[in-house]
Amino acid sequence: MREEVARILLEAAVDDTEKSRRSASLLPVLQRVQRRFGYIPQEAVPQIAEFLQVPPSRIVGVATFYSQFRFSPAARNCITVCRGTACHVRGSARLLDSLSQALGIGAGETSKDLSFSLDAIACFGSCALAPVVLINEKVHGRMDRAKLMKTVARLRGEEVQQ
Repeated sequence: MREEVARILLEAAVDDTEKSRRSASLLPVLQRVQRRFGYIPQEAVPQIAEFLQVPPSRIVGVATFYSQFRFSPAARNCITVCRGTACHVRGSARLLDSLSQALGIGAGETSKDLSFSLDAIACFGSCALAPVVLINEKVHGRMDRAKLMKTVARLRGEEVQQ
C-alpha cells in the first residue's frame, strides 16, 4: 500500500517550495487516495502529511470535516436515511430503527462483511418526498417499512414475496 500511496502523491505534482500550494493540494490528494482505495487508509495519513509537509492532525481534520471522505472501507450497499423535520414527522426514525435491527448495525456503522453501511443525514432537501432514503446513491421517496425491508432483502439476494 505504501508504494501505491507514493505513486498517487507523485502524480499530485505538488510544488515543493510553496507551503500554501502544498496545503492547497490536500483535498485533491485525499480525493485521489480515496478514489484508489475506496477510503483513506490510516496508514496513508502520515505518508500524506510528510509529503505535503503538514501535521497529520490537519489531514484527519480535513478528512473528517468533509462527508465525502471515509477512514474505513465502504460497504457494497450504502443506505442513508434522512432525519430532516418532514422525514422525521413521516416516520424516518422508525425506518432507521428497522434498518438498524435488520442489518445489525447502527447509524454510522458498516457490517463486518462489508455488505451494508447505514447512515443518517440531517436533510436531503427532498421534503416533498418524505420520508426519503438514499440507497446506493438512488433516492427513494415516500418510503415505508415494507418497501424498505423488501429492498434490503433484494440487496441481500433473498427471495422477495410479492
